[in-house]
Amino acid sequence: MESRNLREMLAEAKDTSELMVDLAYAAVYFDDPEMADEVDRLEGQITELVHQMRALSIIAVRNPREADAMSAVLQVISAVERIGNDAVDIARIVTRRLGIPRELVLDLTDAEEVSHRVEVADGSHFANRPLSSFELPVVTGMRVMAVRRGRSWIVDPGGRDILAPGDVLFLRGSPDGIARLRELAGMAEWIPPEIHEPSELTDLDRAVDTLVEMKNLSEVAVGLAYSALVFRDRSLAAEVRHLEDRLDEMKYRLEMWVLRAAADGADPSPLRGLLHLGQAAEDLGDQAQSMVWLIEESSDLHHPVLGIALGDTDDIVVRLPVGEGSQVVGKSLAQLELPIEPGFDVLAIESDGRYAYRPRSSAVLKVGDQILANGPEEGRVALAEMLGWNLVEDDEGEIELLPLQ
Repeated sequence: MESRNLREMLAEAKDTSELMVDLAYAAVYFDDPEMADEVDRLEGQITELVHQMRALSIIAVRNPREADAMSAVLQVISAVERIGNDAVDIARIVTRRLGIPRELVLDLTDAEEVSHRVEVADGSHFANRPLSSFELPVVTGMRVMAVRRGRSWIVDPGGRDILAPGDVLFLRGSPDGIARLRELAGMAEWIPPEIHEPSELTDLDRAVDTLVEMKNLSEVAVGLAYSALVFRDRSLAAEVRHLEDRLDEMKYRLEMWVLRAAADGADPSPLRGLLHLGQAAEDLGDQAQSMVWLIEESSDLHHPVLGIALGDTDDIVVRLPVGEGSQVVGKSLAQLELPIEPGFDVLAIESDGRYAYRPRSSAVLKVGDQILANGPEEGRVALAEMLGWNLVEDDEGEIELLPLQ
């Protein structure tokens, strides 16, 4: 068996668990049992990873002090396992035919990003050609998250990976690109759900709107929790705790709307699916908070055992608003080229109280948006200036933002 360290396995577990959540929600959206089965397949992979990480954690402990630190690492591993279990619970809404309201599918149709699954047909445009030859993010607005080849998985494949007939591609991006994507893969045309004109807002509509927001927040919470671990950032951990609190509140609100809808005579079968989804989304937030406990409570983030698990990074995470009159207003992330200069990657954007985790390059910034980004500390001042701010540090090391004008 290939020898790997804990950091490598934790990174793979992160990618796998996030992929499982994406596919589980997509299985509900497309009412696709095959996509739900893919989540079950991935559960076996993450279970094996969790077992290996626990074994390696125990072997790495050499004294009581390290045992105390490693218990926190084991907590992170358990949270990763639970995230995978939550994804399986979501997928079972499809495989066990629990049912969901049609209104939920229609709401998800309007999402900026969805996940999709295609199988490469023999003789199709994709067959026997490298990924780089298609420029899928440009042509379709979707990016490949993983490729399944038989029983093996390629997570986050590169441009040099050659697609073979029978490969199953899992992508995420704009739903507008699905038709072109399926054409390239040689698959049958996909007809999206028909969207009717909205009628008077009902309790069921309110329940569906709440659940869609819970879905988005749960994905953001998990993504930011992993980022908080990698960058050992307490402010990012506090952000995750804030999102978890919002998910708790929204779950109570969801239950209220569902009960009211039932009292109004709504079909109880899809209502059961709504409650099932709400519980899974809320638990995803719980697991994200469980992971960042390591950051919030640990006073020794540079302990060698934690170094094994999380690795070392010189990058920092910043949260900055888009200032009025700044050069970024009205521009997309692709136009700004932040990874090039000043060297920052955008983790999430909060806009009008809503979060977008892993925002697309086409995302356009406006005044008041909050950006969470990671990059080199020496690039923080330049990033702030791009967003319309001067960074001023007082005698106690506190940072104040002053408008450039």
